[in-house]
This record gives sequence, C-alpha cells and structure tokens, in this order.
Amino acid sequence: MKITEENIKEALKKVIEPDLKKDIITLDLVSDIKIDGNTISFTVKVYNPAMHAKKRMEEALQFALERAFGKDVNAQIALIPLPKDKEPEVRAVLSNVKHIIAVASGKGGVGKSTITANLAAGLAKLGYKVGLVDADIYGPSMPTMFDLVGQRPVGVEVNGKTLIKPIESYGVKILSIGFFADPEQAVVWRGPMATKALNQMFKDADWGDLDFMIVDLPPGTGDVHLTLVQNVPLTGAIIVSTPQEVALADARKGINMFRMDSLKVPVLGIVENMAWFTPEELPDNKYYIFGKDGASNLAQTMNVPLLAQIPLIQSVREAGDVGRPAVLQDNTLSSNVFEEFVRKFVQSVKA
Repeated sequence: MKITEENIKEALKKVIEPDLKKDIITLDLVSDIKIDGNTISFTVKVYNPAMHAKKRMEEALQFALERAFGKDVNAQIALIPLPKDKEPEVRAVLSNVKHIIAVASGKGGVGKSTITANLAAGLAKLGYKVGLVDADIYGPSMPTMFDLVGQRPVGVEVNGKTLIKPIESYGVKILSIGFFADPEQAVVWRGPMATKALNQMFKDADWGDLDFMIVDLPPGTGDVHLTLVQNVPLTGAIIVSTPQEVALADARKGINMFRMDSLKVPVLGIVENMAWFTPEELPDNKYYIFGKDGASNLAQTMNVPLLAQIPLIQSVREAGDVGRPAVLQDNTLSSNVFEEFVRKFVQSVKA
C-alpha cells in the first residue's frame, strides 16, 4: 500500500484507545502527520500517561503501520498526554469534571483531611461546583468534618443505570467509604477490595458537572494511590506536611512518587500545616512547635510552589469536630488563612 496521509489514518483506525474504547482516528487523537519516503512521523494524544500504557500504545501503532506498509516503514511517534482540562468530553471516567486533584501526605497525622475539607468547602464558597471523594479507605474523616455521620447515599437512575448519589453538604458533593460502614467498625480490607471500592466511588456515582473534584488519599504510598493515578485523569496533586523533619522526609517521598516516570502527575504545590502556634492572649507571638519553615524549604529545594502555611489554630480543630470547615467562618484568622490558600490553589491550577 502506498504511504499517504489517508492510508496512514486508515491503518491507525485499527488502533483502539484502551481506556476510551474507540479508535484513535475517530477520537481525533492523531495530529501532525508528516511523510518523508518510508519515514512517517506523527503525534498521538494518550489518555493514560503512565509509562507502561504509553509503551503498549507505541507497540500497537508500530504493528498497525507495519501491517499496512511493510517492515521497512520507519515510524517516529510522539506520545503526549491528553489535555485533561481542554478535552474532558473524550474521557472514559468523570468526563464532566474539569479538574481532579489528589491531596496526599507522606505520613498520617499532618492534617491532610482538614486541608482537603477546607479546600473543597472554600472552592464551593467561591461559587465553584465541587465534589469530594474520601479515598482514605482505612480512616475516612469527611462524614465527621461535614456533619454527615450516619448518612447513607441513595441510588438514582441515570440512563437506565442505577448510580450512587453523592451526599451534599455546604455546596460540596461527597462520597466516603465512611458512609457505608459503621463509625465504630474497623475497615479491614485487602488491597484489591480497597481499590474496587475506590473505583466504584468514581465510576458508579452520579457526580454531574463539576469544576473541581478533590480526592483525599490515605497517607503514604500504596495500592490506592496507584489505582487512582492509573484509572482517574488527575490534573495534579497537593502534598501536605508539617514543618517537622520526620514528616518532611515522607512528604519528599510523596512528591517523588507522583513524579515517577510511570505516573507523571504534576505536583501543584505543598501546604505546610501546623506551621506555628499563636496563643490567643499573645497575638503577636509565634511558637514554632514542629520546627520553622520546614515545608517551605522543601518546596524550594524540590522546585514546587508553597501554597500555604497554616497556623495551628484551636478553632480549626473545633470546626472540624462539629462538622463545619473553618473556611466557612466569617472573617476569622483561620477563615482568612484558608481563603488565601484556596485563591492560590485556583491560580496554580489555571496557570
């Protein structure tokens, strides 16, 4: 067969995008086709940017071209990630969500869920359409932080299929494994069970149109993190840490995990939580209980933006315990700090 642009597209029609279940020509994922004798060069947008997925796609493309034009064909293929903010309509998962953000921490106890809850509520306060997935399978906190303990989602019929309807609180649509387990019950699951539950919260729920979906991950690096990155088109990740050296060491691992060649998820920034403590009776004093500027220095070292330094404030803990995130307060120290964080976050996503 003669090498022409039309014949190349005909050959590539046999290559199916595995996540989107259609051929790459129909999905308009192929561009910049150039022909120079037996050399063909072109660009293909890929849904899954993980290294193993890109390798499989490259092999499928090479096979399709050799089958059409013979073994002598020289293919120069550039694989680039599908722009998730510009082309959500072709995604297989969460096609109506503009930005999906993971909030992670290297270790537990650094306030990751508090940061997540205030980020989600703060975005809703600004008028954005927000969803929140509590993917901290072993220690779900969102039912408590959004005053939803004891609530149970209901099923809703969508296009002949029964989906889970997220529960809404303060303008945020929420799903948590905590909705499906007794608050007193320990959730003891093996990795495959946890990842299956996580996938259901993404794929079997009626999220509708969202500007942001915030995902609260378990601490550390493990099955749930890999499942999320491999199955959900993340816009980026936020890392939460205290200034303490033992937390920073784990935060560094978290950043490096998202930067792995097999994952390649942009790290949008670091949030330093519990940065200092100011007693109410001494408003001008700052006590650096967990160390000073640790996460700030880490951000600089790893070339990652510092999105916020959140002080250790009693009202933040109290707000979480009563189920109304502190960012929803009016003109308090804690609400002002979180509002500034939310504004910086929005700028980092849109940059």
